Amino acid sequence: MSKVEIIKRPVEQVSGDIKKTAWSAVIESLALIVLGVLFIVFRDTMVHILAYIVGIFFIVKGGVQIVNYFMEKGQNDFLNNGLLSGVVSVLIGIAALVIGDDIAHVFRVIIGIIIIYESIVRINTATKLASAKIGAWRYILIISLIMLVLGMIITFVEGAGAALVGWVMVFTGVIGVVGDIMFIQYVNTIVEKLTGNNAK
Repeated sequence: MSKVEIIKRPVEQVSGDIKKTAWSAVIESLALIVLGVLFIVFRDTMVHILAYIVGIFFIVKGGVQIVNYFMEKGQNDFLNNGLLSGVVSVLIGIAALVIGDDIAHVFRVIIGIIIIYESIVRINTATKLASAKIGAWRYILIISLIMLVLGMIITFVEGAGAALVGWVMVFTGVIGVVGDIMFIQYVNTIVEKLTGNNAK
């Protein structure tokens, strides 16, 4: 999103929209923590149920992101991954529902891919923060890289058991919340630097 595009809209509105997107990411991370706890407690008996929960959750989440993106007509492109994230989420959700009971064999891989995708989105955000010369980009990047490593571990390590997958989900969710809240604290600074005004 260019500086000119942002100036066309009130600074407060831009800041508010970006924060809304960031808080959605916080909610997603909290959901990952809840799913991780369920996975740890109930192990394999919960895999089938979680498959449908994950499917419905990601379809709804993706649908909302796609609708919001087109309602805003891409006005927040600087930090908005809504369209791409929405399409990927819907596809993941449909896959979870279609595979159904057989998802038990690939659930670990699906969760790993989700975590990898979320880390890539945050890495993208970190690079944009760096381009805007926001010092916090380093911390966001470190958190993102940790998420990426964890996602790769449960995706490609075949010996990863249900408990390990659950703990990785919980830890990833926690650091995701920390990173997103850290990002929210710098939203006003980001908008100020991109517009040259003071967001209040």
